[in-house]
Amino acid sequence: MTGTPSPDVPRPRNGAQTGPLDKNVRSTLTRGGPLDGRLLLHVSLSRLWQVRDHIDDGRGGLVLCGDGAAGKAKELRREGFTAPLLVDPEVYTSHVATAEAPFPQTEDAGLFFGDPQFDDPLRVSVDRQRAAGVTAAITPTGYIQAEDSEALLAAARRVEALDDPALVFAAPVDVAWLHEDDSVRQLIGALNLAKGPKALMLGGQMDPLGRFPQAVGNLRRVLASVPGAALMRSDLAVFGALAHGASFGSYGTTGSLRHIVPPGQPTQSSRAIMRSPHVLVPELMGFFLGAKIAKAFAAADRPRCNCAFCDGAGLDRFTSMLGEHQRQAAAHNVETMGSWLRAVMAAPAGYGRQLRWHEMCRGAVEHYPVLNASIDQKGAFKADAQLRRWAALVPEAVPAGSKATAGQRTR
Repeated sequence: MTGTPSPDVPRPRNGAQTGPLDKNVRSTLTRGGPLDGRLLLHVSLSRLWQVRDHIDDGRGGLVLCGDGAAGKAKELRREGFTAPLLVDPEVYTSHVATAEAPFPQTEDAGLFFGDPQFDDPLRVSVDRQRAAGVTAAITPTGYIQAEDSEALLAAARRVEALDDPALVFAAPVDVAWLHEDDSVRQLIGALNLAKGPKALMLGGQMDPLGRFPQAVGNLRRVLASVPGAALMRSDLAVFGALAHGASFGSYGTTGSLRHIVPPGQPTQSSRAIMRSPHVLVPELMGFFLGAKIAKAFAAADRPRCNCAFCDGAGLDRFTSMLGEHQRQAAAHNVETMGSWLRAVMAAPAGYGRQLRWHEMCRGAVEHYPVLNASIDQKGAFKADAQLRRWAALVPEAVPAGSKATAGQRTR
């Protein structure tokens, strides 16, 4: 009798063969858990004050990162914070995963050297997170470089062996994993080894998903093939991921938390000097400096926002880095993202949500030239590459009775 073939798992570079995929993986789902369908805010402790009061208990939550994150999580729980709460160890920002150490040692075991309880970075990190009252612990995975299938497989095998449904397997992979068919298949196979939730985090400078045309489509392919997959520390893509079946996601509250800069690389950024906060313009589905918005609309009717926080106020008011301007801009951004989440999740799961997301992106791309014309400034606002790619991928309905997942075609 012939069964359904298992997805590929990463092949070690030395040519050794890996074993077959556990037969139970395909039927293992993580739906209905405390994180399911949620959009969490990935935030540093220095920015927490800007967004804490705007968390949607029904659809949101927090992912804390940075020194002292576990301690702050414990403090929030004592203060009565009941929404989902995670702590991101962020090991991937400073250490690369290897086959020998997929969860790198970042602390000196000191007097406890040689004691398995204190000499295992994975166990130490997970125990610390759980002691802080997190909803789920996140693995302290190192950065998984392009084509390093041994490191990816080592991490996945370790998580598979734990068989812990309350542990999120963090897969901080270089975006080059989404470049070629072979690497995508290997990524899917490795993620499917872990039976609980697994969270992709994409590495690369600036906008990783904008680096090459097939990245967005291949991300959708991974999400469709990996039950329980999530997208964390992300940008606009997290909404597309939720529309295409991600179990949950997290949105970075600052640019540095919307992607991973590979360890050892200097951070690349635009040369614009930060003299005002980044502000989401809802109709454009993009971030722009508040000062740029004010300048662009100096001789035109100012754009107004109807989000729950702004309530019709103008988007030209965030013109400096004063604390109050930063707080209000962050509140506006969170409320705007909440409205996008409600719009996407209100549509029927599957094709309905995919179509809703596509229409939102296409409408935003088409609005750029309209807005520029209205202020008589050609090219003042430009859609980024990732938004254009989401807008170009049109979902296709699955024929009645078909077991295939929704595919896509390019407009």
